[in-house]
Amino acid sequence: MERTASVKRTTKETDIEIILNLDGTGKTDIQTGIGFFDHMLDGFARHGLFDLTVRAKGDLEVDCHHTVEDTGIVLGTAIIQALGDKAGICRYGNFMLPMDETLILCAVDLSGRPYLNFDAAFTPGRIGDLDTEMIREFFYAVSYSAKMNLHLKMLDGGNNHHIAEALFKGFGRALLQAVRKEERIEGAWTTKGTLA
Repeated sequence: MERTASVKRTTKETDIEIILNLDGTGKTDIQTGIGFFDHMLDGFARHGLFDLTVRAKGDLEVDCHHTVEDTGIVLGTAIIQALGDKAGICRYGNFMLPMDETLILCAVDLSGRPYLNFDAAFTPGRIGDLDTEMIREFFYAVSYSAKMNLHLKMLDGGNNHHIAEALFKGFGRALLQAVRKEERIEGAWTTKGTLA
């Protein structure tokens, strides 16, 4: 059975709906009103083989902060809902992703304990219409909403587009490993008995 979730969140600042299939093929339909952010979410889903639909309307006349952060909250919520009781998943995933001169390391633990370790630097304040400081805020929102331990580290990099894209694609690949089912695992893979 496919692991799917549909999550909607509406505030005075944003109206966001996400449909996620963890057992997809990488099909995407993403509209956030922020072109570069759409491109990053597309890379995450395609390289993670997740089917992802995103409809986000936010107060972009203010800036992109609320739209990006709230999309992260909804995506994290969709991930944890789609995982259910996490029975039989590998739990851990890591991927080292090269993109030309850039090298990114991403590691994920679907532990039920949220934590973000983000170590990547950008030289401009914006890439396209996305404020670069919002990249960390997005991953923070995802990690805490999905209750995952997430490490993202830039090992080398120069081109800011490459750095951002490698972070999102690396996250997709690491999460793909972590959510993978392993038939030899019975229940949640933990000595605690639960990954809640």
